[in-house]
Amino acid sequence: MTTRERALEAAVELVGTQGIRALTHSRVDTQAGLPRGSTSNHFRTRAALLSGVTQWIADQETRDLGAILARQFDDLEGFIDIYSSAIELLTGPYAVRTRARYALFLEAASDPDLFAPLHARREGMAAWSRSLLVALGAKHPDTAVHAFMAFSDGIVLHRLSVDPGAPVRESVAVAVRGCLAA
Repeated sequence: MTTRERALEAAVELVGTQGIRALTHSRVDTQAGLPRGSTSNHFRTRAALLSGVTQWIADQETRDLGAILARQFDDLEGFIDIYSSAIELLTGPYAVRTRARYALFLEAASDPDLFAPLHARREGMAAWSRSLLVALGAKHPDTAVHAFMAFSDGIVLHRLSVDPGAPVRESVAVAVRGCLAA
């Protein structure tokens, strides 16, 4: 793993466990076990570091969720299984990274450059979700995708903050069926 990759992984760990204010060049160096100044060699400013972390998270999520979201399904139950698997990954093995992504979403709300990779990833998920809801017979796909994305954020935040063991599949099934019926 390169020094840059080590720094980015350490930065995600810091933001995902300690919040956005923990993100400093010095703390990233320490977290990654890098010599002092290593992170700043790759990311000269805090803004550059934030941007690098944001892009890194988007790239990692695309890689890690791509295989799951590309799986084929034969029916509504198959879609529910796939989407449930993605939520379980985001709130289980990748929970720290997901917390970091949400922290960055809030930080980036007023910074269009920082927000761009996160927004692009989210728009990709929305387009994917909409196309699947259409394929499943959603009567009002634009309304359905907004509701479904809001539900997705809600269950992810709920599992990350209040109830890590909250059941996923049953909730996804209710949400999907509701989106199709609306």
